[in-house]
Amino acid sequence: MLRFVLRRLITSVLVLAVLTVIVFVLARVVPSDPAVIYAGPKAPPAELDRVRQELGFDRPMIVQYFEYLKNLLTGDWGHSLATKRPVLDELFSRLPATLELIGFAMCLAVLAGVVLGVVASRRPGKFLDGTIRFLSIGGISVPAFWLGLLLQLLFVGGLGVLPATGQFSNSIKYSNPITHITGFPLFDSLITGNGAAFQDGLQHLILPALTLAAYPLGLMARMTRAAMLDVMNQDYIFTAQAYGLKEVTIRWRLALKNALPPVLSIAGMATAYALTGTFFVEAVFNWPGIGQFATSSMLAVDYPAIMAITLMGATAYLVANLLVDILQSRIDPRVRMS
Repeated sequence: MLRFVLRRLITSVLVLAVLTVIVFVLARVVPSDPAVIYAGPKAPPAELDRVRQELGFDRPMIVQYFEYLKNLLTGDWGHSLATKRPVLDELFSRLPATLELIGFAMCLAVLAGVVLGVVASRRPGKFLDGTIRFLSIGGISVPAFWLGLLLQLLFVGGLGVLPATGQFSNSIKYSNPITHITGFPLFDSLITGNGAAFQDGLQHLILPALTLAAYPLGLMARMTRAAMLDVMNQDYIFTAQAYGLKEVTIRWRLALKNALPPVLSIAGMATAYALTGTFFVEAVFNWPGIGQFATSSMLAVDYPAIMAITLMGATAYLVANLLVDILQSRIDPRVRMS
């Protein structure tokens, strides 16, 4: 098990090293002058030369890369050209909102996707199976930004039961301010007994989380259904049925355990989608997370912020897949031998 984890760690480090080269080169070939973005379009040539020297653009490319790599390892990820603040400060201030959104959406996608997949596999070809497959294909096919707008029209404009945008109502900041302990507003409001803020935050979270969960939920429902149909045709399942075990025990304990490894692989891909799909969702719902910061950074050609967001997303993706590989190896020992 230790050798398996070490192999995965070494592979992940190599992937990140290659990614730093790609991100660095792409940022340097962008047809825009970072000095102009930093100093302003009306800055005199002398000021632009001073900024280029300060940012290190007057040095050879290879020197710039190793300086960039050294800064990454020491925690200096550069300053945003748009806000003039350290990029890590910008990211960490927005990270809790994004993690709450992704965590809620992925829990919903995994639980509902697995349950719907198992239910659909119970009677393949019947009405319930067809309905679940239809909804799954719809969740996979519908663009996130369009689904978000549709949910806003339905639940905000039509029914008027949920808020349209934001993480909390403006009134909460004054009537029931949140005491920050962990940095995660919804969780902090729960553990401090701030019921009004928790209820308000949960209402604001529902629509963006449903929008973000639609794609991974549909994907995992289809994968679970296919894996369950394959497992239910194995000899040991027929043996368990011959011994008179209940269908609930066979399907939810024996079959589901062996159907989970491919589903967990899809969970890693779904997490990667959530990390990128949150950009569109946060833009539609005005969610104050990293996705919103990434959108504004791309529009402003703020390349230090874009590079940092790319590396953070890649790191999160690799960590998620590493955890999935470890979990798979615990469920199926054959994974460690591959």
